[in-house]
Amino acid sequence: MELSGVEKIKDQSNYLRGTIKESLADELTGAIRDDDTQLIKFHGSYMQWDRDIETERKKQKLEPLFSFMIRVRVPGGVATPLQWLQMDRLSDKYGNGTIKLSTRQAFQLHGILKRNLKTTIKGMNSALLDSIAACGDVNRNVMCSANPYKSALHAEVYGLSKNISEHLLPNTTAYHEIWLDKEKVAGTSDSEPIYGKHYLPRKFKIAVAVPPDNDVDVFANDIGLIAIEEKGKLVGFNLCVGGGMGMTFGMENTYPRLASEIGYVAKDRIVKAVEEIVKIQRDNGNREDRKNARLKYTIDRLGLDWFKKELESRCAFALEPSKEYEFSTNGDTFGWMQGTNQKWFLTLFVEGGRVRDTPTFKLKSALREIAKYHDGDFRLTGNQNLVIGNVGELNKGKIESILKENKVYSTQQATALRKHAIACASLPLCGLAFAEAERYLPTLVDKIDRLLIDNKLQDEPIHVRMTGCPNGCGRPFLGEIGFVGRAPGKYNMYLGAGFIGNRLNVCTKK
Repeated sequence: MELSGVEKIKDQSNYLRGTIKESLADELTGAIRDDDTQLIKFHGSYMQWDRDIETERKKQKLEPLFSFMIRVRVPGGVATPLQWLQMDRLSDKYGNGTIKLSTRQAFQLHGILKRNLKTTIKGMNSALLDSIAACGDVNRNVMCSANPYKSALHAEVYGLSKNISEHLLPNTTAYHEIWLDKEKVAGTSDSEPIYGKHYLPRKFKIAVAVPPDNDVDVFANDIGLIAIEEKGKLVGFNLCVGGGMGMTFGMENTYPRLASEIGYVAKDRIVKAVEEIVKIQRDNGNREDRKNARLKYTIDRLGLDWFKKELESRCAFALEPSKEYEFSTNGDTFGWMQGTNQKWFLTLFVEGGRVRDTPTFKLKSALREIAKYHDGDFRLTGNQNLVIGNVGELNKGKIESILKENKVYSTQQATALRKHAIACASLPLCGLAFAEAERYLPTLVDKIDRLLIDNKLQDEPIHVRMTGCPNGCGRPFLGEIGFVGRAPGKYNMYLGAGFIGNRLNVCTKK
Protein backbone atom coordinates (compact mmCIF):
# COMPACT_ATOMS: atom_id res chain seq x y z
CA MET A 1 0.00 0.00 0.00
CA GLU A 2 1.39 3.38 -1.03
CA LEU A 3 0.42 5.91 1.61
CA SER A 4 -0.59 9.40 0.54
CA GLY A 5 1.82 12.27 1.09
CA VAL A 6 -0.13 13.57 4.09
CA GLU A 7 -0.03 10.12 5.72
CA LYS A 8 3.77 10.18 5.45
CA ILE A 9 3.87 13.66 6.99
CA LYS A 10 1.75 12.47 9.93
CA ASP A 11 3.97 9.40 10.35
CA GLN A 12 7.10 11.53 10.65
CA SER A 13 5.52 14.35 12.67
CA ASN A 14 6.33 13.10 16.18
CA TYR A 15 2.67 13.28 17.15
CA LEU A 16 1.84 16.52 15.33
CA ARG A 17 4.93 18.51 16.33
CA GLY A 18 6.74 18.49 13.01
CA THR A 19 8.87 21.62 12.68
CA ILE A 20 6.10 24.05 13.57
CA LYS A 21 8.21 25.70 16.28
CA GLU A 22 11.03 26.28 13.80
CA SER A 23 8.62 27.59 11.15
CA LEU A 24 7.18 30.11 13.60
CA ALA A 25 10.67 31.32 14.50
CA ASP A 26 11.69 31.93 10.85
CA GLU A 27 11.41 35.72 10.38
CA LEU A 28 12.47 35.66 6.70
CA THR A 29 9.00 34.63 5.50
CA GLY A 30 5.39 35.06 6.51
CA ALA A 31 4.78 31.40 5.62
CA ILE A 32 5.56 28.13 7.35
CA ARG A 33 7.21 25.02 5.86
CA ASP A 34 5.18 22.90 3.46
CA ASP A 35 4.86 19.87 5.76
CA ASP A 36 3.88 22.13 8.63
CA THR A 37 0.96 23.55 6.62
CA GLN A 38 -0.60 20.10 6.93
CA LEU A 39 0.23 19.61 10.61
CA ILE A 40 -0.90 23.04 11.76
CA LYS A 41 -4.44 22.10 10.71
CA PHE A 42 -4.56 19.70 13.66
CA HIS A 43 -3.80 22.72 15.85
CA GLY A 44 -6.80 24.56 14.39
CA SER A 45 -5.18 26.81 11.80
CA TYR A 46 -4.84 27.11 8.03
CA MET A 47 -2.17 29.12 6.25
CA GLN A 48 -3.79 31.43 3.69
CA TRP A 49 -2.79 34.33 1.49
CA ASP A 50 -4.54 37.37 0.03
CA ARG A 51 -5.41 36.32 -3.51
CA ASP A 52 -6.78 39.79 -4.39
CA ILE A 53 -3.26 41.23 -4.39
CA GLU A 54 -1.29 38.11 -5.33
CA THR A 55 -0.54 39.23 -8.91
CA GLU A 56 0.51 42.71 -7.83
CA ARG A 57 2.90 41.33 -5.23
CA LYS A 58 4.42 39.01 -7.85
CA LYS A 59 5.12 42.05 -10.04
CA GLN A 60 6.87 43.62 -7.08
CA LYS A 61 8.84 40.37 -6.57
CA LEU A 62 7.29 39.89 -3.16
CA GLU A 63 6.01 36.65 -1.69
CA PRO A 64 2.23 36.36 -1.25
CA LEU A 65 0.79 38.20 1.74
CA PHE A 66 0.50 35.16 3.98
CA SER A 67 -1.77 35.08 6.99
CA PHE A 68 -3.50 32.46 9.09
CA MET A 69 -7.06 31.56 9.91
CA ILE A 70 -7.68 30.21 13.41
CA ARG A 71 -10.77 28.10 13.96
CA VAL A 72 -11.81 28.06 17.60
CA ARG A 73 -13.35 24.90 19.01
CA VAL A 74 -16.75 25.67 20.55
CA PRO A 75 -18.55 22.36 21.27
CA GLY A 76 -22.26 22.80 20.70
CA GLY A 77 -21.66 26.42 19.74
CA VAL A 78 -22.11 27.71 23.31
CA ALA A 79 -19.81 30.52 24.49
CA THR A 80 -19.82 32.69 27.59
CA PRO A 81 -19.97 36.51 27.45
CA LEU A 82 -16.34 36.66 28.61
CA GLN A 83 -15.32 34.36 25.77
CA TRP A 84 -17.25 36.52 23.30
CA LEU A 85 -15.44 39.63 24.54
CA GLN A 86 -12.08 37.92 24.18
CA MET A 87 -12.82 36.85 20.60
CA ASP A 88 -13.91 40.42 19.88
CA ARG A 89 -10.68 41.82 21.31
CA LEU A 90 -8.41 39.33 19.51
CA SER A 91 -10.14 39.89 16.17
CA ASP A 92 -9.48 43.63 16.45
CA LYS A 93 -5.93 43.38 17.76
CA TYR A 94 -4.55 40.57 15.60
CA GLY A 95 -7.16 39.68 12.96
CA ASN A 96 -9.00 41.60 10.26
CA GLY A 97 -11.48 43.15 12.69
CA THR A 98 -14.27 40.66 12.04
CA ILE A 99 -15.45 37.37 13.51
CA LYS A 100 -16.70 34.63 11.19
CA LEU A 101 -19.37 32.32 12.60
CA SER A 102 -18.75 29.05 10.81
CA THR A 103 -21.29 26.52 9.56
CA ARG A 104 -20.03 24.18 12.29
CA GLN A 105 -20.73 26.53 15.21
CA ALA A 106 -17.11 27.61 15.56
CA PHE A 107 -15.46 31.02 15.68
CA GLN A 108 -13.02 31.81 12.89
CA LEU A 109 -10.47 34.63 13.01
CA HIS A 110 -8.94 35.61 9.68
CA GLY A 111 -5.91 37.65 8.64
CA ILE A 112 -3.61 36.77 11.54
CA LEU A 113 0.08 37.24 10.70
CA LYS A 114 2.52 34.50 11.60
CA ARG A 115 4.23 36.63 14.24
CA ASN A 116 0.88 37.03 16.05
CA LEU A 117 -0.31 33.45 15.77
CA LYS A 118 1.03 32.16 19.07
CA THR A 119 -0.04 35.26 20.98
CA THR A 120 -3.57 34.93 19.62
CA ILE A 121 -3.86 31.28 20.62
CA LYS A 122 -2.53 32.10 24.09
CA GLY A 123 -5.15 34.83 24.32
CA MET A 124 -7.89 32.36 23.46
CA ASN A 125 -6.62 29.97 26.11
CA SER A 126 -6.89 32.67 28.77
CA ALA A 127 -10.65 32.64 28.13
CA LEU A 128 -10.75 28.81 28.30
CA LEU A 129 -10.99 28.45 24.52
CA ASP A 130 -8.71 26.44 22.25
CA SER A 131 -8.30 25.48 18.63
CA ILE A 132 -6.97 21.94 18.99
CA ALA A 133 -8.68 19.51 16.58
CA ALA A 134 -10.77 22.28 15.01
CA CYS A 135 -9.23 21.14 11.69
CA GLY A 136 -7.16 18.16 10.55
CA ASP A 137 -7.68 14.40 10.30
CA VAL A 138 -9.46 14.09 13.64
CA ASN A 139 -12.94 14.63 14.99
CA ARG A 140 -13.72 18.32 14.61
CA ASN A 141 -16.08 20.67 16.46
CA VAL A 142 -19.11 18.70 17.67
CA MET A 143 -22.34 20.44 16.67
CA CYS A 144 -25.54 20.60 18.69
CA SER A 145 -28.97 22.09 17.94
CA ALA A 146 -29.41 25.52 19.48
CA ASN A 147 -33.09 24.64 20.18
CA PRO A 148 -33.67 27.36 22.80
CA TYR A 149 -37.30 26.59 23.55
CA LYS A 150 -36.44 23.13 24.97
CA SER A 151 -34.06 24.45 27.59
CA ALA A 152 -33.67 21.42 29.84
CA LEU A 153 -33.32 18.99 26.93
CA HIS A 154 -30.82 21.28 25.20
CA ALA A 155 -28.74 21.49 28.39
CA GLU A 156 -28.44 17.69 28.55
CA VAL A 157 -27.75 17.25 24.85
CA TYR A 158 -25.22 20.09 24.92
CA GLY A 159 -23.47 18.46 27.86
CA LEU A 160 -23.22 15.20 25.93
CA SER A 161 -21.93 17.02 22.84
CA LYS A 162 -19.22 18.61 24.95
CA ASN A 163 -18.33 15.23 26.49
CA ILE A 164 -17.97 13.65 23.04
CA SER A 165 -15.78 16.54 21.90
CA GLU A 166 -13.48 16.21 24.91
CA HIS A 167 -13.41 12.41 24.69
CA LEU A 168 -12.22 12.50 21.08
CA LEU A 169 -9.52 15.15 21.48
CA PRO A 170 -6.00 14.10 20.46
CA ASN A 171 -3.91 12.93 23.41
CA THR A 172 -0.60 14.44 22.24
CA THR A 173 0.85 17.30 24.26
CA ALA A 174 2.21 18.98 21.12
CA TYR A 175 -0.46 21.71 21.15
CA HIS A 176 0.37 22.79 24.70
CA GLU A 177 4.11 22.67 24.07
CA ILE A 178 4.02 24.75 20.87
CA TRP A 179 1.39 27.35 21.70
CA LEU A 180 1.26 27.52 25.50
CA ASP A 181 4.96 26.92 26.32
CA LYS A 182 4.26 23.82 28.37
CA GLU A 183 7.24 21.55 28.92
CA LYS A 184 7.09 17.91 27.93
CA VAL A 185 7.55 15.78 31.03
CA ALA A 186 10.89 13.97 30.86
CA GLY A 187 10.68 10.23 30.42
CA THR A 188 7.12 10.26 29.08
CA SER A 189 6.04 9.28 25.60
CA ASP A 190 3.03 10.24 23.55
CA SER A 191 0.27 7.81 22.73
CA GLU A 192 -3.06 8.08 20.96
CA PRO A 193 -5.38 5.35 22.29
CA ILE A 194 -8.23 6.33 19.98
CA TYR A 195 -6.47 7.71 16.91
CA GLY A 196 -3.13 5.93 16.78
CA LYS A 197 0.05 7.46 15.39
CA HIS A 198 -1.47 8.28 12.00
CA TYR A 199 -4.75 9.72 13.31
CA LEU A 200 -7.72 9.33 10.94
CA PRO A 201 -7.49 8.98 7.15
CA ARG A 202 -9.46 12.23 6.76
CA LYS A 203 -11.51 14.78 8.70
CA PHE A 204 -14.39 13.55 10.82
CA LYS A 205 -17.58 15.41 11.73
CA ILE A 206 -20.28 14.80 14.35
CA ALA A 207 -23.57 16.62 14.91
CA VAL A 208 -26.42 16.19 17.40
CA ALA A 209 -29.93 17.26 16.37
CA VAL A 210 -32.86 17.88 18.69
CA PRO A 211 -36.15 17.40 16.76
CA PRO A 212 -38.14 19.11 15.43
CA ASP A 213 -35.09 21.22 14.43
CA ASN A 214 -32.42 19.89 12.10
CA ASP A 215 -30.47 23.16 12.23
CA VAL A 216 -27.18 21.21 12.34
CA ASP A 217 -27.93 19.29 9.11
CA VAL A 218 -27.43 16.03 10.98
CA PHE A 219 -27.36 13.90 7.78
CA ALA A 220 -24.35 15.82 6.43
CA ASN A 221 -22.03 14.36 9.09
CA ASP A 222 -19.88 11.27 9.50
CA ILE A 223 -21.90 10.61 12.64
CA GLY A 224 -25.33 12.12 13.14
CA LEU A 225 -27.14 11.71 16.45
CA ILE A 226 -30.88 12.42 16.61
CA ALA A 227 -32.04 13.01 20.17
CA ILE A 228 -35.04 10.94 21.25
CA GLU A 229 -37.11 12.15 24.17
CA GLU A 230 -39.86 10.44 26.11
CA LYS A 231 -42.06 12.46 28.48
CA GLY A 232 -39.72 15.41 28.11
CA LYS A 233 -36.63 13.39 29.07
CA LEU A 234 -33.68 12.43 26.86
CA VAL A 235 -33.51 8.63 26.56
CA GLY A 236 -31.13 8.06 23.67
CA PHE A 237 -30.29 8.71 20.03
CA ASN A 238 -31.02 7.41 16.58
CA LEU A 239 -27.62 6.79 15.05
CA CYS A 240 -26.74 7.91 11.51
CA VAL A 241 -23.41 7.24 9.79
CA GLY A 242 -21.60 8.10 6.57
CA GLY A 243 -22.72 11.60 5.69
CA GLY A 244 -20.46 14.12 3.98
CA MET A 245 -20.73 17.00 1.52
CA GLY A 246 -17.39 17.15 -0.28
CA MET A 247 -16.70 15.95 -3.81
CA THR A 248 -14.21 16.67 -6.60
CA PHE A 249 -15.20 17.88 -10.05
CA GLY A 250 -14.47 15.30 -12.74
CA MET A 251 -14.13 12.40 -10.30
CA GLU A 252 -17.26 10.25 -10.32
CA ASN A 253 -16.02 8.18 -7.38
CA THR A 254 -16.41 11.26 -5.16
CA TYR A 255 -19.86 12.52 -4.21
CA PRO A 256 -21.97 14.06 -1.45
CA ARG A 257 -23.81 11.51 0.67
CA LEU A 258 -26.51 11.64 3.31
CA ALA A 259 -25.84 9.68 6.49
CA SER A 260 -27.64 6.35 6.80
CA GLU A 261 -29.80 5.74 9.86
CA ILE A 262 -28.78 2.37 11.33
CA GLY A 263 -30.53 2.13 14.70
CA TYR A 264 -31.07 3.48 18.18
CA VAL A 265 -28.61 3.66 21.10
CA ALA A 266 -29.45 4.50 24.72
CA LYS A 267 -27.84 7.68 26.00
CA ASP A 268 -25.52 5.91 28.46
CA ARG A 269 -24.02 3.89 25.59
CA ILE A 270 -23.68 6.58 22.94
CA VAL A 271 -20.12 7.71 23.74
CA LYS A 272 -18.95 4.11 23.40
CA ALA A 273 -20.73 3.75 20.04
CA VAL A 274 -19.23 7.01 18.76
CA GLU A 275 -15.70 5.99 19.79
CA GLU A 276 -15.99 2.61 18.08
CA ILE A 277 -17.22 4.22 14.85
CA VAL A 278 -14.15 6.47 14.90
CA LYS A 279 -11.95 3.42 15.40
CA ILE A 280 -13.62 1.54 12.55
CA GLN A 281 -12.78 4.44 10.27
CA ARG A 282 -9.26 4.59 11.67
CA ASP A 283 -8.69 0.93 10.85
CA ASN A 284 -10.52 0.69 7.52
CA GLY A 285 -10.46 4.13 5.88
CA ASN A 286 -8.53 4.76 2.67
CA ARG A 287 -5.03 6.09 3.43
CA GLU A 288 -3.83 6.01 -0.18
CA ASP A 289 -6.26 8.48 -1.78
CA ARG A 290 -7.41 11.41 0.35
CA LYS A 291 -10.22 12.21 -2.05
CA ASN A 292 -11.73 8.83 -1.20
CA ALA A 293 -10.88 8.72 2.49
CA ARG A 294 -14.03 9.90 4.32
CA LEU A 295 -16.23 7.46 6.25
CA LYS A 296 -18.93 7.61 3.56
CA TYR A 297 -16.57 5.90 1.10
CA THR A 298 -15.50 3.31 3.68
CA ILE A 299 -19.16 2.39 4.24
CA ASP A 300 -19.99 2.25 0.53
CA ARG A 301 -16.90 0.11 -0.14
CA LEU A 302 -17.44 -2.39 2.68
CA GLY A 303 -21.24 -2.26 2.89
CA LEU A 304 -23.65 -0.83 5.44
CA ASP A 305 -24.57 -4.30 6.75
CA TRP A 306 -20.90 -5.08 7.34
CA PHE A 307 -20.43 -1.75 9.09
CA LYS A 308 -23.36 -2.29 11.43
CA LYS A 309 -22.22 -5.80 12.36
CA GLU A 310 -18.67 -4.57 12.94
CA LEU A 311 -19.93 -1.78 15.17
CA GLU A 312 -22.10 -4.13 17.23
CA SER A 313 -19.19 -6.55 17.59
CA ARG A 314 -16.84 -3.84 18.85
CA CYS A 315 -19.47 -2.32 21.16
CA ALA A 316 -20.56 -5.73 22.49
CA PHE A 317 -24.20 -4.67 22.30
CA ALA A 318 -26.80 -4.67 19.53
CA LEU A 319 -28.36 -1.56 18.09
CA GLU A 320 -32.08 -1.26 18.71
CA PRO A 321 -34.54 -0.30 15.96
CA SER A 322 -34.70 3.44 15.27
CA LYS A 323 -37.37 5.35 17.18
CA GLU A 324 -39.87 7.80 15.73
CA TYR A 325 -39.09 11.50 15.41
CA GLU A 326 -40.01 14.33 13.07
CA PHE A 327 -38.04 17.24 11.66
CA SER A 328 -39.81 20.40 10.50
CA THR A 329 -36.90 22.53 9.25
CA ASN A 330 -33.13 22.77 8.98
CA GLY A 331 -33.20 26.56 9.27
CA ASP A 332 -33.23 28.89 12.27
CA THR A 333 -36.24 30.53 13.92
CA PHE A 334 -35.56 34.26 14.29
CA GLY A 335 -36.61 36.71 16.98
CA TRP A 336 -37.44 36.28 20.64
CA MET A 337 -38.75 33.06 22.14
CA GLN A 338 -39.10 31.83 25.69
CA GLY A 339 -37.58 28.58 26.88
CA THR A 340 -39.03 26.07 29.27
CA ASN A 341 -36.74 27.60 31.92
CA GLN A 342 -38.66 30.89 31.52
CA LYS A 343 -35.53 32.61 30.15
CA TRP A 344 -35.59 34.47 26.83
CA PHE A 345 -33.62 33.66 23.67
CA LEU A 346 -33.04 36.03 20.75
CA THR A 347 -31.92 34.55 17.43
CA LEU A 348 -30.23 37.19 15.26
CA PHE A 349 -29.67 36.92 11.52
CA VAL A 350 -25.97 37.39 10.73
CA GLU A 351 -25.44 37.68 6.98
CA GLY A 352 -22.69 35.34 5.83
CA GLY A 353 -21.90 34.66 9.48
CA ARG A 354 -19.68 37.76 9.46
CA VAL A 355 -19.79 39.77 12.68
CA ARG A 356 -18.60 43.30 11.88
CA ASP A 357 -19.46 46.97 11.93
CA THR A 358 -20.46 48.68 8.68
CA PRO A 359 -21.43 52.28 7.89
CA THR A 360 -25.12 51.30 8.11
CA PHE A 361 -25.17 49.01 11.18
CA LYS A 362 -22.77 48.11 13.97
CA LEU A 363 -23.37 44.48 14.89
CA LYS A 364 -19.92 43.93 16.39
CA SER A 365 -20.20 46.98 18.64
CA ALA A 366 -23.70 46.03 19.74
CA LEU A 367 -22.69 42.48 20.71
CA ARG A 368 -19.67 43.84 22.57
CA GLU A 369 -21.89 46.08 24.67
CA ILE A 370 -24.37 43.27 25.31
CA ALA A 371 -21.59 40.88 26.36
CA LYS A 372 -20.34 43.34 29.00
CA TYR A 373 -23.39 42.82 31.19
CA HIS A 374 -25.16 39.73 29.77
CA ASP A 375 -25.20 36.88 32.32
CA GLY A 376 -26.49 34.18 29.96
CA ASP A 377 -24.72 32.72 26.95
CA PHE A 378 -24.12 33.16 23.22
CA ARG A 379 -24.98 30.28 20.88
CA LEU A 380 -23.55 29.99 17.40
CA THR A 381 -25.98 28.19 15.11
CA GLY A 382 -25.16 25.79 12.30
CA ASN A 383 -26.62 28.32 9.87
CA GLN A 384 -24.10 31.04 10.76
CA ASN A 385 -26.52 32.97 12.96
CA LEU A 386 -26.33 33.88 16.64
CA VAL A 387 -28.58 33.25 19.64
CA ILE A 388 -28.31 35.54 22.66
CA GLY A 389 -29.40 32.97 25.20
CA ASN A 390 -30.77 32.72 28.72
CA VAL A 391 -31.78 36.37 28.99
CA GLY A 392 -33.63 37.43 32.12
CA GLU A 393 -36.80 39.50 31.86
CA LEU A 394 -35.04 42.61 33.20
CA ASN A 395 -32.27 42.49 30.57
CA LYS A 396 -34.54 41.88 27.59
CA GLY A 397 -35.40 45.55 27.09
CA LYS A 398 -31.77 46.64 27.49
CA ILE A 399 -30.64 44.23 24.76
CA GLU A 400 -33.33 45.55 22.43
CA SER A 401 -32.22 49.13 23.10
CA ILE A 402 -28.57 48.37 22.29
CA LEU A 403 -29.52 46.60 19.06
CA LYS A 404 -31.74 49.51 18.00
CA GLU A 405 -29.08 52.11 18.85
CA ASN A 406 -26.61 50.28 16.62
CA LYS A 407 -29.12 49.84 13.77
CA VAL A 408 -28.95 46.04 14.06
CA TYR A 409 -32.72 45.62 14.06
CA SER A 410 -32.84 47.05 10.55
CA THR A 411 -30.85 44.04 9.29
CA GLN A 412 -33.41 41.70 10.87
CA GLN A 413 -36.09 42.88 8.44
CA ALA A 414 -34.43 40.94 5.59
CA THR A 415 -36.45 38.67 3.34
CA ALA A 416 -36.92 35.02 4.31
CA LEU A 417 -34.61 33.98 1.46
CA ARG A 418 -31.76 36.18 2.73
CA LYS A 419 -32.18 34.92 6.28
CA HIS A 420 -31.84 31.34 5.05
CA ALA A 421 -28.76 31.91 2.87
CA ILE A 422 -25.38 30.42 3.81
CA ALA A 423 -21.98 31.14 2.28
CA CYS A 424 -18.49 29.88 3.06
CA ALA A 425 -15.68 32.46 3.44
CA SER A 426 -14.10 31.64 0.05
CA LEU A 427 -12.12 34.45 -1.61
CA PRO A 428 -9.90 36.33 -1.03
CA LEU A 429 -8.18 34.18 1.62
CA CYS A 430 -9.19 30.55 1.04
CA GLY A 431 -6.63 28.78 -1.13
CA LEU A 432 -9.18 26.19 -2.32
CA ALA A 433 -11.75 28.63 -3.71
CA PHE A 434 -12.49 28.69 -7.45
CA ALA A 435 -15.06 31.48 -7.20
CA GLU A 436 -16.59 34.02 -4.83
CA ALA A 437 -19.11 33.01 -2.17
CA GLU A 438 -19.52 35.20 0.93
CA ARG A 439 -18.68 38.44 -0.91
CA TYR A 440 -21.00 37.74 -3.85
CA LEU A 441 -23.99 35.97 -2.30
CA PRO A 442 -25.68 39.17 -0.97
CA THR A 443 -25.69 40.61 -4.51
CA LEU A 444 -27.15 37.39 -5.92
CA VAL A 445 -29.80 37.34 -3.19
CA ASP A 446 -30.79 40.89 -4.19
CA LYS A 447 -31.50 39.62 -7.71
CA ILE A 448 -33.42 36.53 -6.57
CA ASP A 449 -35.40 38.62 -4.09
CA ARG A 450 -36.69 40.84 -6.91
CA LEU A 451 -38.00 37.75 -8.68
CA LEU A 452 -39.64 36.48 -5.50
CA ILE A 453 -41.29 39.84 -4.81
CA ASP A 454 -42.65 39.96 -8.36
CA ASN A 455 -44.21 36.55 -7.74
CA LYS A 456 -45.34 37.29 -4.14
CA LEU A 457 -42.96 34.68 -2.70
CA GLN A 458 -40.81 36.98 -0.56
CA ASP A 459 -41.98 35.36 2.68
CA GLU A 460 -41.04 31.82 1.61
CA PRO A 461 -37.98 30.62 3.62
CA ILE A 462 -36.11 29.15 0.65
CA HIS A 463 -32.69 27.78 1.63
CA VAL A 464 -29.81 29.02 -0.53
CA ARG A 465 -26.25 27.74 -0.10
CA MET A 466 -23.14 28.98 -1.92
CA THR A 467 -19.56 27.72 -1.78
CA GLY A 468 -16.48 28.71 -3.74
CA CYS A 469 -15.46 25.10 -4.39
CA PRO A 470 -16.99 21.59 -4.19
CA ASN A 471 -15.53 20.73 -0.77
CA GLY A 472 -18.92 21.61 0.66
CA CYS A 473 -18.15 23.75 3.74
CA GLY A 474 -21.43 25.64 3.28
CA ARG A 475 -23.33 22.36 2.74
CA PRO A 476 -24.43 23.46 -0.75
CA PHE A 477 -25.78 20.04 -1.70
CA LEU A 478 -28.46 20.42 0.98
CA GLY A 479 -29.65 23.79 -0.28
CA GLU A 480 -33.00 24.05 -2.02
CA ILE A 481 -30.91 26.24 -4.30
CA GLY A 482 -27.19 25.50 -4.25
CA PHE A 483 -24.31 27.20 -6.06
CA VAL A 484 -20.85 25.62 -6.22
CA GLY A 485 -17.95 27.56 -7.71
CA ARG A 486 -16.18 26.06 -10.72
CA ALA A 487 -14.07 29.00 -11.91
CA PRO A 488 -14.03 32.78 -11.43
CA GLY A 489 -17.64 33.93 -11.99
CA LYS A 490 -18.84 30.42 -12.89
CA TYR A 491 -20.96 28.05 -10.78
CA ASN A 492 -22.84 24.80 -10.97
CA MET A 493 -26.46 25.29 -9.90
CA TYR A 494 -28.19 22.59 -7.85
CA LEU A 495 -31.91 22.43 -7.10
CA GLY A 496 -34.37 20.39 -5.08
CA ALA A 497 -32.91 19.53 -1.67
CA GLY A 498 -35.36 18.73 1.10
CA PHE A 499 -36.46 21.60 3.35
CA ILE A 500 -35.62 19.53 6.42
CA GLY A 501 -32.18 18.42 5.23
CA ASN A 502 -33.19 14.88 4.28
CA ARG A 503 -32.71 14.96 0.50
CA LEU A 504 -29.76 16.01 -1.67
CA ASN A 505 -30.26 18.42 -4.55
CA VAL A 506 -29.23 17.69 -8.14
CA CYS A 507 -27.13 19.65 -10.59
CA THR A 508 -29.42 21.32 -13.12
CA LYS A 509 -27.09 23.79 -14.82
CA LYS A 510 -23.34 24.22 -15.23
